[in-house]
Amino acid sequence: MKELNVKPLLIYQLPERKKQRSWRPWGGIQTEDDLKEEINRINKEIEELLHKIEFPCRILPLTPIDRKDKIDSQEINYSDVLLIYAAGGSVDILDKLTSYGKPVIFFIRHRSGPIYYWYEVIHPTFLRRKTDDISREDVGVEDIVIDDYDEILWRLRSIYGLKNTIGKRIIAVGGPSGWGEISGRDAPFLARKIWHLDIIDFPYPELGERIKKEKNKILNECERKAREYLQQGNITLETDEKFVINSFLLYKIFKDLLIEYKSDAITINYCMNTIMPLAETTACLPLSLLNDEGYLAFCESDFVVIPSGILLHHISGKPVFLNDPTTPHNGIVTLAHCTAPRKMDGKNYEPAKIVTHFESDYGASPKVEFKKGQQVTVIVPDFSGKLWIGFKGKILESPSFPICRSQVEVEIEGDWKKLLQKMRGFHWMMCYGDYLKEVGYALKKVGIKFEIV
Repeated sequence: MKELNVKPLLIYQLPERKKQRSWRPWGGIQTEDDLKEEINRINKEIEELLHKIEFPCRILPLTPIDRKDKIDSQEINYSDVLLIYAAGGSVDILDKLTSYGKPVIFFIRHRSGPIYYWYEVIHPTFLRRKTDDISREDVGVEDIVIDDYDEILWRLRSIYGLKNTIGKRIIAVGGPSGWGEISGRDAPFLARKIWHLDIIDFPYPELGERIKKEKNKILNECERKAREYLQQGNITLETDEKFVINSFLLYKIFKDLLIEYKSDAITINYCMNTIMPLAETTACLPLSLLNDEGYLAFCESDFVVIPSGILLHHISGKPVFLNDPTTPHNGIVTLAHCTAPRKMDGKNYEPAKIVTHFESDYGASPKVEFKKGQQVTVIVPDFSGKLWIGFKGKILESPSFPICRSQVEVEIEGDWKKLLQKMRGFHWMMCYGDYLKEVGYALKKVGIKFEIV
């Protein structure tokens, strides 16, 4: 994972007394002693923040700035995000800092320390330029934090997820694709345009050759690993064991590809037909195994939804569940697919049955028993890359309908009728936990609107 580099900057201005005129602006930093105390306060708070951060992050040394010519461009360019303590100073300092094109977070004090000057005028002077309308597209009210470091934390988590999504290299076995006759054909193009994904097209004939080459070499190892997997206490086998053994062969080949291409993401096209005669199993279980190890492994090569999975994975730090949605009704919706991670919380295996892939009644597919009562985030991407929908939900049960094997009934914590009206695209993405704020914040940075129902 790419580490997030955060550059904190304290923007200030120490006033000079002038006779018989207004000489000092609002704010609690008026003297050199005030400045020293604030620097010490910020450094202590940053140390406390670092203890809360659960993703790879480096916070660079704090730099106090009282004039724009003191800004170190090299230092700014090295950073991924600017954490601006807007205590005082002129608007031209803020203008220059935001001109580098880096994400910025403004931290402004009200009651957490000496009140800041920009607590008064960040909106009318900086954002609105003394007019009625916000004139900036690169910075908005969502980038302003008052007093609360937890508000900084989730924004940093969002930017970390975005950094690790933009430019992601992903292997597409059988080539990139997208669900839908017309809009789906544009999906790989949009994934490259919006997210700058580096999509590696790995052809099926070459995969077939690798399977033939590896089968005799590592078959005994695959048999051993399959039996070890099936001996876990919370798993049962309800398909032919040979499909599980062949799944471990396919898993090994996929993992070798990831190492070879220096990637941590893979997707499989034509997974409901082409891969079966080559591998003599389905891709369902190998993808589940890879997701449980922290990789990103998706079926169907659907680049309409895959960017949402990459983003949600890096924001949450957990595996994600690409799924087929159904029709929301009476506050619930059923989500299902024939592959799903078992380590949905990133740590513990959920119970599962290993059964056949539903549509083919062939191979090895995990039927994961998702945790009842678990809060989840669900993302609904659109075909055109313009508007995504999101909602929170709660898992009610994992039913056993004659549909894709891993199934979950989700209680919609929002307006289900609005969701029904607003549905777009096809595949959805789900993960454990609530990350709607982070997703929406990241999407605005790439020009996609986000609506929570």
